Amino acid sequence: MSHHYLDLRLDTFLERLAAVGHAPGGGSAAAITTAFSASLVAMAAHSASGAWDEAAGVEAQARALAERAAALAESDASAWEDAVAAVRSAEREGGEDARRDFGLEQALDRAAAAPLAIAELAADAAALAVTAGERCDATYRGDAVAAASLAAGAAAAAAHLVEVNLAVRPNDARLAQAKGCAEAAADHAQRLLESVA
Repeated sequence: MSHHYLDLRLDTFLERLAAVGHAPGGGSAAAITTAFSASLVAMAAHSASGAWDEAAGVEAQARALAERAAALAESDASAWEDAVAAVRSAEREGGEDARRDFGLEQALDRAAAAPLAIAELAADAAALAVTAGERCDATYRGDAVAAASLAAGAAAAAAHLVEVNLAVRPNDARLAQAKGCAEAAADHAQRLLESVA
């Protein structure tokens, strides 16, 4: 199912987010938050384009990151809906069924993949926010701090969703990777906040 969240008005997206029983959910919200963060980084970097040689490169990276994160809002929603359907089917049918259980495991794997990618992008957005925030025009420094803070929140939310979706396999390396991304994003946000204080 295609959701086309980026084609919706913001108020319509928020109404869908508040609705119960279907996507979007927390992963889509984390993806959109990451896109907002990266867009703020692009703005901050652009503000320094005449005074900082790497500003255009950071701006381009941030814009590309925003596009990738926004696209993940839709893929996360589709994977989440598939996983919920697989879980509900397994609960209804009960008992042991190797084929169904394998399908459930595959659906949960796919449901963990999008939040992991979101956590990675959010950590990248937070790192770019530090770079831009330390070099941008002072007028936009607050926006860079906001970008880093938004990215840290998105990374933490996405890492939690990876954990939820991999609950049957708590030792999965993807969980450690997602948590590492969340910690890195939080560290970047704190670093930038301290540097502008």
